[in-house]
Amino acid sequence: MTDFWYFVKMMARRRRATVMALLFATISAIGLGVGLLSLGPILSQVIDPETGRSLQVLAQEFNANEYFVQIPEWIVTQLPTDPFDGVVLIVVCLSVLTVLGATANFLHQYLSQTLATRTVADVRQNLFDRVLSLPLGRVVTKGPSEYIARLIRDAEGLQSGLVAVLGKSVTQITKGVAALLVAIVYDWKIVIAAVVVGPPMAIILRKLAKYVRRGFKGSLEAQQELLKQSTETLQGLRAVKANTAEDRCRERFREMNAQVVRNELKMRIARAVSSPVVEVLAILVLAALALLAAKNIIRGDLPFDSFLPSLASLAVAGASFRPLAGIINEISAAGAPATRLKEALDDREEDHRDSCPPLPVHARDIAFDKVCFTYPGADHPALVDVSFGLSHGERIAVVGPNGSGKTTLLSMLPQLLRPDSGRILIDGTDTAEVSLRSLREQIGVVTQETFIAHGTVAENIAFGVDAATDEKIQAMAALAHADEFINKLPDGYQTSVAEQGASLSGGQRQRIAIARALLREPTILVLDEATSQIDSESEAAIADTIRQVTGQCTVLVIAHRLATVLDCHRIIVMDKGHVIDQGTHEELLDSCPLYARLTETQLLPSNA
Repeated sequence: MTDFWYFVKMMARRRRATVMALLFATISAIGLGVGLLSLGPILSQVIDPETGRSLQVLAQEFNANEYFVQIPEWIVTQLPTDPFDGVVLIVVCLSVLTVLGATANFLHQYLSQTLATRTVADVRQNLFDRVLSLPLGRVVTKGPSEYIARLIRDAEGLQSGLVAVLGKSVTQITKGVAALLVAIVYDWKIVIAAVVVGPPMAIILRKLAKYVRRGFKGSLEAQQELLKQSTETLQGLRAVKANTAEDRCRERFREMNAQVVRNELKMRIARAVSSPVVEVLAILVLAALALLAAKNIIRGDLPFDSFLPSLASLAVAGASFRPLAGIINEISAAGAPATRLKEALDDREEDHRDSCPPLPVHARDIAFDKVCFTYPGADHPALVDVSFGLSHGERIAVVGPNGSGKTTLLSMLPQLLRPDSGRILIDGTDTAEVSLRSLREQIGVVTQETFIAHGTVAENIAFGVDAATDEKIQAMAALAHADEFINKLPDGYQTSVAEQGASLSGGQRQRIAIARALLREPTILVLDEATSQIDSESEAAIADTIRQVTGQCTVLVIAHRLATVLDCHRIIVMDKGHVIDQGTHEELLDSCPLYARLTETQLLPSNA
């Protein structure tokens, strides 16, 4: 539970609101305590009106006891001497106290809910910020669904625990303590029962809380897998239907859903038994107290009009403490999501090297020097001693079989992935020794899986370039040959696109991505299958665009289209993480059997 109390402390940093919440809970409890204390005077009038004492006499008797705080004399003289008037005054005061107590209780709950909600919102924001700052490799390895589950499901579980610890538990404890103190005022022997029953009850509740916490942790992990499965299936629903894989997806979902149920059911015994156990203990305590009180009444040590308020106070205390078992379970259940959230927040973020000097504007060459990389948990390296160079303004194509390391290699350039060993030099400067932001600002990247955010077409082109003007956006769209289809949209550049760009074709999404990359005015342009979903006419036009910008930037291309490869100055051939050859198309056809085979099997003609 250490991680959970970390977030409780985080909530308590809003000191003013926390203090006010506790203050209102105390005021509500004091109102309850005063109301219970007033039972004695009322009973003294109702049970025996003839011998009953007035409020003024009761106040004088109270002041005669030197162990209590004295009631000011001017108040004593104003109290009624008529018994009925005394009862009326008490009832009126109780009514006022009830309204004040209810108001204080409302304000306590209101502030508690506000504190918990704002704290969890801060946690979600901090976690989202941290995930964006994590190395890409770590997020890819764990899977985006894991972080989504923590942002949503775990945050929800944490919020329930925070509400329980500041809202529900404080309310019940303060009211229970107030009622217990009143019972002690009437008969101090009640303390004996509290001392006897407290430790056994605490031990039992602690044991049950452990079972709840363990079960909830397993449930969260199972729900995370369930979220991952459902997200993958729904995002790939086109492929699922096309491959008639609905039954297989249903079965996988059923298995994971059953795992969630199994973990949820592990908690049922602990949750179900905790409340009855507390109830039985409370009843046994009340029974023991009743016997003790009866003995004292028979012996004449306890007046009957004190016994009834004492018993009523005990009943209120028991009713207040009884929900604590369920509240403790809620707090214990919040321990698992708190741990998962804390683990994610403690993940080591990507080193942006802000203290390092910026990368000078690329103008000379790029060199890969013995670059090696292995994905975490992989059996084989993705890159092995990769070395080659290219000059500023040169266009090179990287080709190879699937899994040869092409995308991994080009991901090294903007340091989306970082080499395990080796260096990448830009104009002789090691990219590991410059600020990350200055490096990435010089690189435009277009991937095969185009990212389209929910928003307008213009906002998607300007994604990451806040200062882009409408004129510049439209100029880059024209350069990427995207302006023709954009102008045909209902609202042109202000047309909203569906989630993940579902309202656009694959070719349209890729042209928007190319316009986005060109808008950055990069000195290095990386195209990873950037024209794979574009028709041959548009591909030819974009190839002309790439030739136009080549004089201003260096271009690295991964392509499966022969025309794109032929349009490059040089071709790098990769296989199993190695660079096995490089040269022009004609040179490689003669010297590299793998490249010759690729031209026949994988490099498609543009009219394919």
